[in-house]
Amino acid sequence: MAHLYPIFLNLAGRNCLVAGGGKVAERKIATLLENNALVKVVSPECTAEIAVWASQGRIAMHSRNFEAQDLEQVSLVFAATGDVHANSHITSLCREKGIWVNAVDDPPNCDFFVPSILRRDSLCIAVSTEGKSPLLAAKLRRDLEEFIPPEYGEWVEILGDLREQIKNSTLDSGERKEIIASLVNSDILDLLREGQREQVKERIKQCMSCLRG
Repeated sequence: MAHLYPIFLNLAGRNCLVAGGGKVAERKIATLLENNALVKVVSPECTAEIAVWASQGRIAMHSRNFEAQDLEQVSLVFAATGDVHANSHITSLCREKGIWVNAVDDPPNCDFFVPSILRRDSLCIAVSTEGKSPLLAAKLRRDLEEFIPPEYGEWVEILGDLREQIKNSTLDSGERKEIIASLVNSDILDLLREGQREQVKERIKQCMSCLRG
């Protein structure tokens, strides 16, 4: 199998289907909801948590088996029925329609894999073994948590705001890159971890001192 192309998708407002109502399906639904997808679930039975989401109107729940018409206007599908043959059938229909599908625990029937995620606000690090060892991916993600503390997320947000200011300045591209590099390579992250907010403001001021316009 060729190596996979890594990509981050914006699923906000996109119709996504989860076929299945067990614990695995529940985890898939949870991540879709976290990313503001419009989630339809098709399953004769479901977990208590899925039932709660349905009662809250957070998902569109259809308490029946999957039907081909469920794929209409759908962008992405998780086949998590717990039945290999049913998942394979769903995969075939999805591929006929050009819909990306992930058949749980069946790599040949997956057009994409969900990586193990370490998120610090806008900073997101994804670890994937291309479906070969999800447990190893999860272990690597846990190992990374030690080296990438929560303050990285705050630092990314600060950098994003400062980058917009720099982009809107009258500085040339070389000067802009120099300022951004001085920020990234500064000790601001260490200061954030130490809770030294005033020093953070001062260091930012120093790095941005040549900004004009």
